[in-house]
Amino acid sequence: MSGASATIVRGAWVLPMAAGSDPIRDGAVLLGADGAIAAVGSFAELSDREPDATVAGDGNGIVMPGMVNAHTHLTECLIPGMGEDAVLYEWFQRVVNPVGELIVRDEVALGTRLKAVEMLRSGITTVNDMSCHRNVGSLATLGAVDGLAWAGLRGVVSFGAEDMYEGAPGPEPFMAEHEALADRTASEPLISFRCGVGTVLGLSDQLFERTVSACREHGWAVHTHLSEVREELTEGRLRWGGTTIERSGRAGLLDAEVIAAHCIWCTERDIGLLGRHDVAVAHNPVANMLLGNGVCPVPRLRSEGITIALGTDGAASNDNQDMFGVIKTAGLLHKVNTMDPTVIGAREVLAMATIDGARALGIDAEVGSLEPGKRADVVLLDGNTPELATIHDPWQQVVYCATARCVSDVWVDGVRRVEGGEVPGVDLPALAAEVREAGADLARRSDLGSESVYAGDGRAFAGAGA
Repeated sequence: MSGASATIVRGAWVLPMAAGSDPIRDGAVLLGADGAIAAVGSFAELSDREPDATVAGDGNGIVMPGMVNAHTHLTECLIPGMGEDAVLYEWFQRVVNPVGELIVRDEVALGTRLKAVEMLRSGITTVNDMSCHRNVGSLATLGAVDGLAWAGLRGVVSFGAEDMYEGAPGPEPFMAEHEALADRTASEPLISFRCGVGTVLGLSDQLFERTVSACREHGWAVHTHLSEVREELTEGRLRWGGTTIERSGRAGLLDAEVIAAHCIWCTERDIGLLGRHDVAVAHNPVANMLLGNGVCPVPRLRSEGITIALGTDGAASNDNQDMFGVIKTAGLLHKVNTMDPTVIGAREVLAMATIDGARALGIDAEVGSLEPGKRADVVLLDGNTPELATIHDPWQQVVYCATARCVSDVWVDGVRRVEGGEVPGVDLPALAAEVREAGADLARRSDLGSESVYAGDGRAFAGAGA
């Protein structure tokens, strides 16, 4: 390797997250010009090997793999901060569905660009998106690919199709959007496609069967929601005589490679089905708490060998795309829910956000850990911040102490996408101004006057104290 094209990322600690690996004190990661990791080891060893390499980091910070945001909705990027007092179905009706009827590709692309900056600045290098809308024929989901490609993020994109609403067309336009999205991602080296199932209850039997058949025909992997709210149990049993997970198993959906968000209200039979079909679960603790959905039984699922990844969920249900909030919440939630501080540890939580997230998406041979030959998705946390100035235990420091403010530098596929906490080449004030105008316009067109100050008479703040 030529030293002129090599970069060494140095830290007080390197957390490789590879199987059987230990943290490396005064460690470093050598990035090659081909976008791959060339070596992982001590800084002394790698600097001797490549004395002319560019060095990033002063040896006080933490070097870790880029985090995997295993579940979000990039169609929500323009509508954060509304509906905090709504349960899931109310939230759909008040916020998401009115917007979904009108949003278009360019608006999704613009919102994705802004939130991609937020994700990069919080150490996310891979995002698994399910774009959802009801503007049939608009191909709005393709905007998520446009925005991710602009930012240089690694991504997996799906269309969360649903047709159980008044005025919905037949299956053809939904299947056509799946095909169009698959075609759009085919030209992007860092972005791939999954077939989306918005919710099992949200699909007519006809569309559900067409979707399962298409997955079987094309070999498509699947991104869906399962068992998010308690009402699913009752509605599923009334409609099919079983839960949504049982329905998915009987219909053959679980025969595909599946990542399922939430999986909160699982029966023991459901858990057995998830395990037997090797379904990965995307745990979204912040969004689940905000909507009052319940607590995913992560320790129980892990005991069955089910892979658990972590996600922010959408910008309208989290209401940000900050992975540090997710990892801290995930650790704390399960300790307090079980009243057992030993039930989950910081190292396990960080694995869910990195290597297990990659494993859940079937890309763990490429990313998720710092190993020679893998793609260089790398994050450097600044050890000169108040949060990380004193590193007693690097695992706990990352999960419980660090915030997005600690992210100094981020590489995606070997390309430096964040430098000194900023995204090079992005005029953030200009982008924010453009998004502000678009978000206000979308809120007005969607008649969100009771939710957004941009759209109405201030009813969103009625009764609020000074």
